Amino acid sequence: MSELRIFYHDEGRLKISKSIDAINNIEKRNIMWIDLNDVSEEVEDKLESFLKIYIQEDEEIEEIEMSSRYIQTDDSVVANSNFLLENYESEPVSFIVKNGILVSVRGAELRSFNETVRKIYANTNAFPNGLHVLVSLLETRVEYDADMIEDVTDLITSLSKTMSTTEERVDEDILLQIKDLQEKVMIIRQNIVDKQRMVSNMLKCSFFSADLLARLSMVIKDINSLFEYTRFGFDRLDYLQDTFLGMVNIQQNKIIKIFTVVTVIFMPPTLIASIYGMNFINMPELHARHGYIFALIAMLFSIIGVLFFFKKKKWL
Repeated sequence: MSELRIFYHDEGRLKISKSIDAINNIEKRNIMWIDLNDVSEEVEDKLESFLKIYIQEDEEIEEIEMSSRYIQTDDSVVANSNFLLENYESEPVSFIVKNGILVSVRGAELRSFNETVRKIYANTNAFPNGLHVLVSLLETRVEYDADMIEDVTDLITSLSKTMSTTEERVDEDILLQIKDLQEKVMIIRQNIVDKQRMVSNMLKCSFFSADLLARLSMVIKDINSLFEYTRFGFDRLDYLQDTFLGMVNIQQNKIIKIFTVVTVIFMPPTLIASIYGMNFINMPELHARHGYIFALIAMLFSIIGVLFFFKKKKWL
């Protein structure tokens, strides 16, 4: 959904305008944040002309080179990052800060943006300019990343419990679930690395005040702690994968064991049937009146003997 929001101060109160034409009626020093959500090129052109900035194209925002992810000039900062959606897809977001005004460019609805708006309404005085909004957006995003890691951790724990209660049959869907969780953890880790690179560059920027630099330092510490959680998640998933493969081997061994036992059980009866099926003239039992019954009894006892031997050796 296309949406433009201009956040500005008016006599100590926070106001929002959703028309690009209203920007000419607002003093620049009062503008705090301009949020562009999938807006038209016409709106972007008017904003570029008003603030004397350049809004990157989607292809430029998605570039992975560091020179494209973070750009600092004498009066502005451009930082590009990826924000995760609920379905673990990445949404590229571009931040432009010039003269204390934050311009955010995105193409999808993001929870962290809505949460930041609520924070601004709750304590407007804590957001005198766009730099404070940018830091709050990053803090909120890292908090949501932590929540996503916790959700994945719960899924891993649930899968582990499912595997521990699986006795008879190992379902291949378990392996697919492990692969899916590995993909999710990897996506979260990549997203965190992206934030770490951006925040690390911001810590070197002179535009941020001492209190904002302290908050950015805390964001870096939070990000580093999340790395440990993602590493732990990978380790647990590797363990579950090894456990799954071990269970598959055990299941296959049981099947092979059954076939082996059945084969060995029927080997003596087969031998007896082969001997008495040769029909040589000089065979003493060939004309025996009870030869057939004797052969069947011999087969039965040979089976019982093999089963007794297997039980004694605890192979069954």
